[in-house]
Amino acid sequence: MISDLVFLAAEGGESLPLEEEPNVLLPAWYDIVWSLVAFVILLIVFWKFVLPMVKMVVAARTEKIEGGIERAEAAQREAKEALDKYNEQLAEARGEAAKIREDARLQGQQILTDMKADAQKESDRIVASGQQQLDAQRQQIVQELRSDLGNQAVSLAEKLMGEQLSDSVKQSGTIDRFLADLDKVSGPGQK
Repeated sequence: MISDLVFLAAEGGESLPLEEEPNVLLPAWYDIVWSLVAFVILLIVFWKFVLPMVKMVVAARTEKIEGGIERAEAAQREAKEALDKYNEQLAEARGEAAKIREDARLQGQQILTDMKADAQKESDRIVASGQQQLDAQRQQIVQELRSDLGNQAVSLAEKLMGEQLSDSVKQSGTIDRFLADLDKVSGPGQK
């Protein structure tokens, strides 16, 4: 409204004494003062409320990022330790496997040696048993041959002498003498 009055007064050709041409680049002093008051109030509000919240958010983000970096580094260290431990266990397992293979090979050789020794013992036992059976059969055959030979000798002697040698004591003595003589003739190394 004031501007309308000023405009009307200027139309009438009158000029007001306090009126100057306004400077377009420089605003009025009351605009500057109120603008400064509003700016200071906004600055105080910003300084008191907004800036601390921004600092808190920035600090939280910084802490979160640093914590994330620390967690990532810790996880990386743990992963490296786990890898080292795994490699160590793998090396131990390979060593154990080699030892088990070597033990199994040695046990196999020992079993083979034991089996050969057992087989040799069994073979020796069978040979000894066979030898004993042969000796027993030989003795039996020798006894049977001596008995048959003695009986044949008595029969032959009866025919030659013309008398009966049926007495068992006489017959036994005659047979023993004949066999002893036969052993002397055949020699001590022969049987």
